[in-house]
Amino acid sequence: MSGIKSVCVYCGSSNDVDPAYLELATNLGTAIAKRGWRLVYGGGTVGLMYAAAKAAHDAGGEVIGFIPRFLQRIEGSYEEVPHVVVETMHERKKLLFDESEAFVVLPGGIGTLEEAVETLSWAKLSLHAKPMSFLSTNDYWTPFFDCLDKMVEHKFAPPSMLDLVFKSNDPEHSMDEFLNRYVDVI
Repeated sequence: MSGIKSVCVYCGSSNDVDPAYLELATNLGTAIAKRGWRLVYGGGTVGLMYAAAKAAHDAGGEVIGFIPRFLQRIEGSYEEVPHVVVETMHERKKLLFDESEAFVVLPGGIGTLEEAVETLSWAKLSLHAKPMSFLSTNDYWTPFFDCLDKMVEHKFAPPSMLDLVFKSNDPEHSMDEFLNRYVDVI
């Protein structure tokens, strides 16, 4: 048994994106469900987050969403899956983190980037050892990885930081790599 039970998905909430991104999110949700893992996400009914959650649910997988009350009014809640309404973004992020053993970052905007960078920062500080994948199509995350390389090159981060994350364009590869990188913490 891998020790991985739940995978958090950080991703965009826009419906006005290239259909290739929605397809990637759908394929990820299906891949998570196929492994028998729970998909943990931001709880809304828009964009990539909804595509991933709906695909996991439709494939028979377990899904849980965490959404702040103010966002629930904007993004709705996927009523077919359990969801928890919280008061703040900080509460949401803590629950997303606590309820997951691994993280996938799909394409998204500034909120997605903020969640991903905070999770990576915690890993760099040795606050967790949960594996993290940046999954994209159209080389979406390439500039982010270029930025990480520049941080290392200019000695703002150690080379070991690059070992804390990986990029992929295939959901199955990300899931397989999680199994290779997962460290069971007792």
